[in-house]
Amino acid sequence: MLAAGSSDRLGEPKQLLTYKGRSFLKNMIAAAREAQLDPIVVVLGSHAPAIANTIEDEAVQVVENKEWKEGIASSIRYGIGELEKMSPAVDAAILMVCDQPHLTSNVLKDIRLAQQESGKPVVAAYYNGIAGTPTLFHKSLFPDLLLLTGDRGARKFLREHADLMTTVSFPLGIVDIDTKDHYEKLKENT
Repeated sequence: MLAAGSSDRLGEPKQLLTYKGRSFLKNMIAAAREAQLDPIVVVLGSHAPAIANTIEDEAVQVVENKEWKEGIASSIRYGIGELEKMSPAVDAAILMVCDQPHLTSNVLKDIRLAQQESGKPVVAAYYNGIAGTPTLFHKSLFPDLLLLTGDRGARKFLREHADLMTTVSFPLGIVDIDTKDHYEKLKENT
C-alpha cells in the first residue's frame, strides 16, 4: 500500500482524509483485509509519524520510505523489498494507493481471480482507457519493480510489457483525490 506522498496539491495528508467514517488509509487497509491479502505492507514517507500513529492498531507492517521525495517508484521499491524480507514465499503483490476511495475488496478479489484464470504475471485495474492501480505483479517481476525510478511508478513498465498483462474493469478507479475540490466533490456524492 503506497501512502508516502506529501499531498502538496491538497495541502494536508490525504491518507488521513475521512470517507465512510474512516480515513482513506484505513479504508484501503480494510479492503485489503476483506480480500484476504496477507501480509499488508504500508509504505509511509511524508508525515510518517502522524500517519503511523493512526494505524498502530491495524495488523499491518509499516515501512518508512526515507526517499519518498523521489516519487512513487521509491515507495514501490521499499514495499517490495519489505514484502520479500517478511514473506519470501509470497507469490505476488498488489500495489495499491490510498486515494482511490471507491476501491473495494471485490475489486481486489477480481484482480486475484483474473491472475489465476489468465496465468498472466500482471493484472491491472482498467479505467478511463488506461491500466492502473491497483495492480498485481507476480513475484517473477519483483526484480523489475526494484529497478523502478522516479515519479511514474510502474506505468512505463505496463506500457512496454502489455503482453504480460490482463485487466479488470474498475470504472470508479478514475476517481482519485488530489485537491480539496476533488475531496469536496467526493463528499457531495456520498
